[in-house]
Amino acid sequence: MYPYIPNTKEDEQRMLEVIGVNSVEDLFSDIPEDVKLKRDLNLNSSMSELEVAKYMKKLAESNTTIDDLTCFLGAGAYDHYIPSIVGHITSRSEFYTSYTPYQAEISQGTLQYIFEYQTLICNLTGMDVSNASLYDGGTAIAEAAFMASNITRRNKIIISKTVNPEYRKVLNTYAHLQSIEVVEIEDKEGVTDLEELKKHVDAKTAAVIVQSPNFFGIIEDLEAIGEIAHSQKRTMFVTSVDPISLGILKSPGSLGADIVVGEGQPLGIPLSFGGPYLGFMATKKAHMRKLPGRIVGETIDVDGNRAFVLTLQAREQHIRREKATSNICSNQGINTLAAAVYLVTLGKKGLREVATQATQKAHYAFKQITKSGKYKPLFDKPFFKEFAVTSSIDADKINNKLLEEKILGGYSLEKEYPQYKNGILYAVTEKRTKEEIDTLSSILEGII
Repeated sequence: MYPYIPNTKEDEQRMLEVIGVNSVEDLFSDIPEDVKLKRDLNLNSSMSELEVAKYMKKLAESNTTIDDLTCFLGAGAYDHYIPSIVGHITSRSEFYTSYTPYQAEISQGTLQYIFEYQTLICNLTGMDVSNASLYDGGTAIAEAAFMASNITRRNKIIISKTVNPEYRKVLNTYAHLQSIEVVEIEDKEGVTDLEELKKHVDAKTAAVIVQSPNFFGIIEDLEAIGEIAHSQKRTMFVTSVDPISLGILKSPGSLGADIVVGEGQPLGIPLSFGGPYLGFMATKKAHMRKLPGRIVGETIDVDGNRAFVLTLQAREQHIRREKATSNICSNQGINTLAAAVYLVTLGKKGLREVATQATQKAHYAFKQITKSGKYKPLFDKPFFKEFAVTSSIDADKINNKLLEEKILGGYSLEKEYPQYKNGILYAVTEKRTKEEIDTLSSILEGII
């Protein structure tokens, strides 16, 4: 059996002769020698399909997933329940393998679900226009910063340190290449320091970016932050939100946001070891021509039937490359569909129920964990489904003890916020039961 690739040496030689090169190595002549891997891959020379399947299964079994553990870890990715209909619809072959439609109007089914996704995101965020999605919550913030800079023709972006640290890293990476200045505002008792924010907002500011509920799970005062942002003419107010929270919180559109972004993973997308995820982005009608990606619109065909079209698409494959905003959206179709199916399945009442259960259970967990005084609240602010506590015990020690009991503990804040030594951020979704929360609390009490 030839290893993994069915072509024989003779097949390979014939193909090389046809394209006019002497060896496979000649195909990679443009790659510098010092970055080439100069050894064989660490693979067996030959295995049957049966052997490969067994080997891969054995490798997969070395992973521990949330099916094996009780999850209290959030920090940007959440263990929400996914109704079975989401997987059933997204696994249909006509959706599962679909890519960006290059003859878009032929793919009416794809355009319809993107249109419905956009409509749902607008309803959720209180904005006028949504694009067809972005890569994830981090790139959505970077794209929002570019969009604000493009609209205002300014290059200063202010972002709160209560925004997910990973999102800020993405923004800084993108901004560095676009000569955009990024100013980070410290937190004060777990929320954006408004006095510090006021000092930095000036006539050069393109946008103020905050997250609510923020990385610590706390609900920020979006109205007050929006007023500070808008104290400078044309400065834009960008908010990143947890879409589940909008089941019970006011929409950012009603609180003055100009651009709303967020991570769509809680909307029916599995954790999957970090991705692929879904970035959503919506804005006011006045800014829709600056929205990156593409927008699907509704119209009628020549026979008067309802139809869907790509209305605006500032992607480099559709317009002059130098006029494009970003080359995005292609890979997000399946997650866009999942989010749409999830939201339609739950409806307004269902989403409110998920948000309410998560909040109530998180607050119950907070009371149980802090009632003895061994673990103290790190902040004293209203929170949604995540909360931070601290103690005299090292966070890694706590999480290792929890893992021994098959519990995935919280996020150690000290990694990104050294000032919060031993601080741990716990997330509680609607999936967690009273018994699971009581078990977590009991084990924490027993750790010395």
